[in-house]
Amino acid sequence: MSDSKGNDGKSKTLGLGGGSGTVRQSFSHGRSKAVVVETKRKRVVVPKPGAGNKGGGGRRTSNIGVSDAEMERRRKALEAAKAHEAERLAKEKAETEAREAERARRRSEKDAAAREAAEKEIRQQREAEEARLKAEEEAKAKAAKAEKPARAAKEANTAQDTAAAQAGATRAEAGRVAPSVKKATPRKDDKKQTRGRGGDDRRRSGKLTINQALGGGGNRQRSMAAMKRRQEREKRKLQGGPVEHEKVVREVQLPEAITVQELANRMAERVAAVVKALMTNGIMATQNQTIDADTAELIIEEFGHKVVRVSDADVEDVIVAIEDKEEDLKPRAPIVTIMGHVDHGKTSLLDVIRKANVVSGEAGGITQHIGAYQVTTESGAKLTFLDTPGHAAFTSMRSRGAQVTDIVVLVVAADDSVMPQTIEAISHSKAAGVPMIVAINKCDKEGADPMRVRTELLQHEVIVEEMSGDVLDVEVSAHTGQGIDKLLENIALQAELLELKANPDRPAEGAVIEAKLDVGRGPVATVLVQKGTLKRGDIFVVGEQWGKVRALINDQGERVNEAGPSIPVEVLGLHGTPEAGDVLNVVPNEAKAREIADYRAQVAKDKRAAAGAATTLDQLLAKAKADETVAVLPIVVKADVQGSAEAIVQAMEKVGNEDVRVQVLHSGVGAITESDVTLAEASGAPIIGFNVRANAPARNAANQKGVEIRYYSIIYDLVDDVKQAASGLLSPEIKETFIGYATIKEVFKITGAGKIAGCLVTEGVARRSAGVRLLRDNVVIHEGKLKTLKRFKDEVKEVQSGQECGMAFEKYEDIREGDVIEIFETEEIARTLD
Repeated sequence: MSDSKGNDGKSKTLGLGGGSGTVRQSFSHGRSKAVVVETKRKRVVVPKPGAGNKGGGGRRTSNIGVSDAEMERRRKALEAAKAHEAERLAKEKAETEAREAERARRRSEKDAAAREAAEKEIRQQREAEEARLKAEEEAKAKAAKAEKPARAAKEANTAQDTAAAQAGATRAEAGRVAPSVKKATPRKDDKKQTRGRGGDDRRRSGKLTINQALGGGGNRQRSMAAMKRRQEREKRKLQGGPVEHEKVVREVQLPEAITVQELANRMAERVAAVVKALMTNGIMATQNQTIDADTAELIIEEFGHKVVRVSDADVEDVIVAIEDKEEDLKPRAPIVTIMGHVDHGKTSLLDVIRKANVVSGEAGGITQHIGAYQVTTESGAKLTFLDTPGHAAFTSMRSRGAQVTDIVVLVVAADDSVMPQTIEAISHSKAAGVPMIVAINKCDKEGADPMRVRTELLQHEVIVEEMSGDVLDVEVSAHTGQGIDKLLENIALQAELLELKANPDRPAEGAVIEAKLDVGRGPVATVLVQKGTLKRGDIFVVGEQWGKVRALINDQGERVNEAGPSIPVEVLGLHGTPEAGDVLNVVPNEAKAREIADYRAQVAKDKRAAAGAATTLDQLLAKAKADETVAVLPIVVKADVQGSAEAIVQAMEKVGNEDVRVQVLHSGVGAITESDVTLAEASGAPIIGFNVRANAPARNAANQKGVEIRYYSIIYDLVDDVKQAASGLLSPEIKETFIGYATIKEVFKITGAGKIAGCLVTEGVARRSAGVRLLRDNVVIHEGKLKTLKRFKDEVKEVQSGQECGMAFEKYEDIREGDVIEIFETEEIARTLD
């Protein structure tokens, strides 16, 4: 702040007896402010007469109101404080000097000890070196006497080199001794070198090593061998010979694609050298760009390394086909698949064998899942049965059942004979190359004709024993139990002929029969173990999924610790729902399982992308143009198991014709969720739930968004309803019916009404609501509807043959005498999908 007077140089008076002035206050950012302040006069206290003696004791008061005694006391206190501070400073100075003296004494003692140790070490080193050199000279002298005179020159050169090396070493030792004795502490540049090598100087201060003593502050001395090698290199350089460097040849693992930098790292070459080699071959690539395997192979061979081609598929090498030794194989239970047409009694027959009742739990009385069971016969033999669906939609399930089986039992109803799915089961059995046993069921019913079944099987090259063939056949009845024992006996006989064996003491391998997503247990797969033994805790990979066995549940619902060959179990612990038909393999560790699953998922993704990428632009345009005339019914399918979802999708692909088709937007396993409702709303599709239900959030979302959810438990009803819904998208068929002809006799032009044709109905009848065509010289020149139909002056609905009438066309007046009017009616007929 700065003081300043007013503009006229005089201070402005604010009060009585006082003066005033201006004070300029300075603030930040260059701001200031002038303030007027009052200047007060100093107050002078005038003592009254006799006031000095009033207090007594000779005390007097100073002008500021402090007595002399008080002032004296304060002065003495200040002097005492100064004396105390001076004493403290002197004491601290003495202590500091004492510590410095002690530190200097210790340092000098340490330096003296270090010098003595260094001198002693140097003396010992010098004596040892002299002794070694003396021994070498004696040995060389003896060798020189024994050698031939032809090598005398070479010995002289070697002696000269040794003498030069000895002289150099002696001079280096002499140079090192002087500075180490004179000064124990290293120089500044020595300290820098020591810190640069790792900063051990501060930590190892006071400790003297042999290298430090010989090197004088940490410089390392070259060995005699190193000096000899250096002299040989210099000699080769002087003679003009090339300096040879030994090339390290490496085996470079080369994948299908690799970056330039990674290739350089695997060859242990500089990236710049690899880029230069690529440019020499006409390839401009930076270190971060990817090159193909063939180009990389050329570069590797150019650098002199060996190429080892590897592929991404090598991750599956851990799954190797183990050749089982004959002595390790043990008998196993046969796997029997029961196949046949729908409602021919397959599950009922299996119920009698298992002494269970599965049919009562199947919706509609038909099997819609593939079931796996193990049965122990009265003789003690174990049989594993697979029950496949017979409906036409479950073709894939029957195919999987035939692929993993040992024996096929073909069930044919005696009252129904051979049907389409029976023929399909025969084809699956022949494709799998497994023996077949024909079970003619329902022999107790009226109208049963087993011989008709045998005769019709001949058309499909299935010749039973009674027809002089080699296929076993048994007449059975699931209702009365007739022939069951004979059927089991024939199965055991056929299994004995096959001599089925497997090695249980190896990593497990099996096939997924069915897979589902359970609400409480997560993904669950029904696995039929084919080789080895599956145990709790095993890590496995199945298709694109992997997992660790948390629990094994057999067909009786009991938890087991392991499952051997031919035993069906439910496996818990999957990280996702696998596809039915996938192969399960046990792998050594979790990392391998995850790596294989990721690789398979990536391969499947690449295949889907490649299928889409292979479509050309012309094909896309042609497909889009074709789809303009095709009505599409989108649906979202959720099922209880993977096999059912697959069967429904395949059945939906068969629904439709050239005018309408069904598009499955999404199919999955498990309950209907909110995401399914969102997808259905976005595409305007209904949701089909097969043996599943929507959870509470999904139901609420469906009610709010107006999405239709339909539940089914029988595949017949599902297919029929979808067909009916798709039929509603078909445009109706237009049927045209001829009803009459009329000839124009005369044309009248009426103001306000236009041209009116005076007609004579020559054939049939003319109706007001019918459609008409105008024919001129038997050529159709107009098609439309009648605007009016009059008889005399009255508007009529129809005119019979042989009568005259007046007609006018809607929005058309180009009519002439002699034209013929064709009268017809149209009818719309609803189309259906057959």
